Amino acid sequence: QVQLVESGGGLVQAGGSLRLSCAASGRTFSSFSNYGMGWFRQAPGKEREFVASIIWRSGNTYYGDSVKGRFTISRDNGDNTIYLQMNSLKFEDTAVYYCARLRFPSGPVNNRNAYDYWGQGTQVTVSS
Repeated sequence: QVQLVESGGGLVQAGGSLRLSCAASGRTFSSFSNYGMGWFRQAPGKEREFVASIIWRSGNTYYGDSVKGRFTISRDNGDNTIYLQMNSLKFEDTAVYYCARLRFPSGPVNNRNAYDYWGQGTQVTVSS
């Protein structure tokens, strides 16, 4: 099993910044480099939306259109942790943010069905 634990959510004013973390662990995580990791978010009454992903081996990153230029995904190889630096936050960024493991790094990274393990989520609330 793989465990993913998000942290770093909270309440922030519009225009502010937050950094989310996702720590990965578990017996089957020894081949971390064969996968990717991603962030999704879900606001009340809306579908879960792709935010960003990173391919572990290459470091290639991908972003949803709504966050390009504002959010940055990164990884820490030593700690098996990924981060989501969120700048210039907007009210519409309010959502529960989930990290997930990308099972097939060569596939469509914005498809939630390509992810097999998910964290429990962390709430981000942006006040206008």
